[in-house]
Amino acid sequence: MSNRRRLKGVVTSNKMDKTVKVELTRRFRHPLYKKVIDRHRTVMAHDELGCEMGDEVLILESRPLSKTKRWVVEEITRRSRPVTETPSE
Repeated sequence: MSNRRRLKGVVTSNKMDKTVKVELTRRFRHPLYKKVIDRHRTVMAHDELGCEMGDEVLILESRPLSKTKRWVVEEITRRSRPVTETPSE
């Protein structure tokens, strides 16, 4: 097992070629007020697996692949529900 960081996130955009935008959510409790707070961060990740929007993915830290890409999609942990269209008559 390498000591590269692995993070879970949700794909928010797959409009680019072999690149997806992944939103990472970090939930923590405020130290003084004790309210649960969500912080979001969006990163670009290299995608060879063909992710769709809404998929939950595991991303792995890698060497810089481009100006903005520093992550690689390692696996798709949960697929988003496919939209099934009913034939209109």
